[in-house]
Amino acid sequence: MLALEIKAREPNESVDALRKRGAIPAVFYGPKEGATAISIDALKFGSVWKEAGETTVIQLKGIGDAKETLIHDVQFHPVTSVPLHADFYVLEKGKKIRIKVPLKFIGVAPAEKAGNIVSKVLHEIEIEVAPAELPHDLPVDIGGLANVGEHITAADIKLPPSAALITAAGDIVVTIIEFKEEKIEEPVVAAAAEGAPVAGEAGAAPAGAEAGAPKAGAPEAKKEEKKEAKK
Repeated sequence: MLALEIKAREPNESVDALRKRGAIPAVFYGPKEGATAISIDALKFGSVWKEAGETTVIQLKGIGDAKETLIHDVQFHPVTSVPLHADFYVLEKGKKIRIKVPLKFIGVAPAEKAGNIVSKVLHEIEIEVAPAELPHDLPVDIGGLANVGEHITAADIKLPPSAALITAAGDIVVTIIEFKEEKIEEPVVAAAAEGAPVAGEAGAAPAGAEAGAPKAGAPEAKKEEKKEAKK
């Protein structure tokens, strides 16, 4: 079991002073434990937090009897992501706890190899379990999903012996969806009227020219110019 050494916080010690000496402020509380302000070595807490997360029992030592706890909440610096404060929930001995446990998907679905989509609907399920059997995560093997429509429900996930499922048994955790490629429709170009000359082709009238109008420089135009000159 993971463990952390804790110290009672001095009432007059500021948070800034605490952090300057390499510790972080924290608090523990529970159904039969009043809220108690404590301090923890920052580096040791960071290491335990990475390993435990919020679903691993951590033993707090240094104040009274050792206490089995869960990390209930952690506040981080918005820029550096360094832990600034932690809350620990003290578990009641002999009582099960209700908690949401993350799912860990393992394996490769044959349906995915065939080009279909593995849709992961849930990423955690809620269970009630004895603290000693609380899992860090729950494995979900998707290696047997071979066809579209096949799925795994919450009831299919293997739980510790003391655990009871709180999430609805029929809730789908992961399913296979058929991959359908979207067809991109090409724009339809209106066809030219049958028999109409296309601009640029031989015999086509230049833009703006009226049908039947004599071309500039044509013989008919020159004759008209001579008649006008004689007059």
